[in-house]
Amino acid sequence: MNDSRPASPSRHNTANPVGDSKPTTHIVVNLAGPITLTGKMSLSHMIKILKRTQRGPKIQLAMWDFGQCDAKKCTGRKLARFDLLKESICCTGFELRVSSGFGGIVLSPVGSHCVSREDYDIIKRKGLAVVDCSWARLEDVPFVKLRCASPRLLPWLVAANPVNYGRPCQLSCVEALSAALIICGEEETANLLLGKFKWGHAFLSLNRELLKSYSECGNSAEIISVQNAWLTQNTAPKAVSNTEGADLSENKGSSDDSEDGLPPLERNMNHLNFQESEDESE
Repeated sequence: MNDSRPASPSRHNTANPVGDSKPTTHIVVNLAGPITLTGKMSLSHMIKILKRTQRGPKIQLAMWDFGQCDAKKCTGRKLARFDLLKESICCTGFELRVSSGFGGIVLSPVGSHCVSREDYDIIKRKGLAVVDCSWARLEDVPFVKLRCASPRLLPWLVAANPVNYGRPCQLSCVEALSAALIICGEEETANLLLGKFKWGHAFLSLNRELLKSYSECGNSAEIISVQNAWLTQNTAPKAVSNTEGADLSENKGSSDDSEDGLPPLERNMNHLNFQESEDESE
């Protein structure tokens, strides 16, 4: 018996019509449930929909991009390509113009307080932004022109990105955003960001103890106290015997560089008033 009725779509009926070389598929996206198959859709369209349904950050993230860094190494731009720098949870990523204002917390050297759990409510409601620029060209960045109501500093941390690995305070965009999120108690979003980089786990490993201590602080003053106590403990000279002391006196100067690269204890290293060496890169 011949049945002239057209075949209904099914997961087994995936062959393309004759003459149609474009790949087609059948898909329905239900944000509250599993993905099911129906109707025709191009593969590229399907991929776009799948990307939009992937788990995104709970926090609105943004950045000012001054184009000073190598685009291929810029972690902020990579986050934007992954759609993790967002204007809102449902929209595409964006970059702030210099004249654009941002109502959330902005990580900036012009801040007078460290980011802390006190800022979590603002971050949750209005978001978190970072300034993407070269550490070697900070003087060229018009920080004071950036319209932000709540600029904040980051406490002392060590970079793990390939460009500035091991350098104190010279964090990349993703490291800065992730550190601020962890300090404020939003560790899940921080892990989501760092998970996009092969070296992301190294940042957590290098700073695990400090990040945990910072996250337990209730305000900026407590964070500065933890920072200074940690630096004092980790840069204090070790006790030596009389014999060892004599040996050290004969080689005076061998320990003169023991504190190279460490910030002064009376203020935060991320403040705008610091010097860079000529060989520093982005």
